[in-house]
Amino acid sequence: MSTDQALQYMAQMMWTGLVVAGPVLGACLIVGLAVSVFQVVTQLQEMSLSYVPKLAVAAIVLVAMAPWMLGRLTRFATSLFNIIPTLG
Repeated sequence: MSTDQALQYMAQMMWTGLVVAGPVLGACLIVGLAVSVFQVVTQLQEMSLSYVPKLAVAAIVLVAMAPWMLGRLTRFATSLFNIIPTLG
């Protein structure tokens, strides 16, 4: 395996990880921002108020997006496993 191929596979791995994690991170970011604005407006400084909505949204997004995420990761892993015999 050449250095260029290794870098290409690493870049593909990083991109796949970013694409798979993006929906969960984006949803948590939006909910966290909304909760923070709500806390500032109401002057309610409860620590659990910031964690519970983000946890609930993360769980909902994970359940909703799980088939797509698993399919994306499976395609990536399958492509890597198919490349292994050609490396020798």
